[in-house]
Amino acid sequence: MNLKEKDSKYIAHTYARFPIEIVSGKGSLVYDENGKEYIDLGAGIAVNIFGLVDDEWINAVNAQMHKLQHMSNLYYTEPCADLAEMLCKRTGMSKVFFSNSGAEANECAIKAARKYAADKKGKHFYTIITLKNSFHGRTLTTLAATGQEEYHNDFTPLTPGFVYADPDDIESVKTLVKENKVAAIMMEIVQGEGGVIPLKSDFVKGVAKLAEEEDILVIIDEVQTGNGRTGELYAYMNHGITPDIVSTAKGIGGGLPIGATMLGEKVADVYQPGTHGSTFGGNPICCAGAVNILRRIDDKLLQSVKEKSEYIFKELEGAPGVVKVNGMGLMIGIETAKDAGDVIYECMNRGVLVLKAHNNVRLLPALNIPFDQLKKAVAVIREVCAQ
Repeated sequence: MNLKEKDSKYIAHTYARFPIEIVSGKGSLVYDENGKEYIDLGAGIAVNIFGLVDDEWINAVNAQMHKLQHMSNLYYTEPCADLAEMLCKRTGMSKVFFSNSGAEANECAIKAARKYAADKKGKHFYTIITLKNSFHGRTLTTLAATGQEEYHNDFTPLTPGFVYADPDDIESVKTLVKENKVAAIMMEIVQGEGGVIPLKSDFVKGVAKLAEEEDILVIIDEVQTGNGRTGELYAYMNHGITPDIVSTAKGIGGGLPIGATMLGEKVADVYQPGTHGSTFGGNPICCAGAVNILRRIDDKLLQSVKEKSEYIFKELEGAPGVVKVNGMGLMIGIETAKDAGDVIYECMNRGVLVLKAHNNVRLLPALNIPFDQLKKAVAVIREVCAQ
């Protein structure tokens, strides 16, 4: 059997794979089994934020591999504590729980909110308000949190206690607060899987104000938007709010699986020994890699993200065949006149890898993608959309 036959025979059919095998890469360039070169504008769905085969990250991970690859959380390990300190100091959060993925980070956030509300208001205050068109993960609970019916249909009954407000409609949120005993409001600043749609700043600030007035927690899901993706370290920082809980994953690991749930002052001590855990959460190798990644997300890099974003918007907004461009930073969705799937395949044929979110072409390049490669890739997208 060749690789594609082996994959089809032995791997669960959960992914509609593109018909190429990626065998190697460096930075934002990847190569298939025939040696064809592609400019990668997907970065493993916002994971490889410093590109592939990143030497600094490799050195940090390799050094830790020669010390300690794993140890139970019953013992202290330095990379775990160092990463938690960095996250707290750069966000103003108080404590961090580490897990292995964005879905797990969101599960932790939901559990923390429900426990806080139960301890303070009573066990009936468990409802979480999320937004229609949101996406928070694929576990049963994070699917329930996801405000898209299409993800629910095959897996009912889902975890109860989630209701869905209309994005950018503060009155919709207020109505749900009145009708339910609410523990928290959970949202993505940019709805990634929902089509790369940013929330309006007035709405985000309105939710934060309402939550403060009603003593409701604010959870911000930064799994995809976080770690420099939007031009700030975390996307909520674009709107000047202070969440109670922030979840993140993807880019912070640089390619290794790690999730983090940052807990603000209100919920800093909601977890006690035995109330939550993760065998691999805080793994020394993953944390050592994440420390290296986080250290390099500095003001210079964030400014370059904004400059590259401005270039993409300038080149694509109003271009032939482009209906609309949405997003923030290097998290961009392109509504195209022709089918997004056709655009994706033609870009692939021309050596540019892009993604899809709903009916939009989605761009999530490495944050440090060289400008010349970005310009070449954007030119291909323009040409394909215009045809």
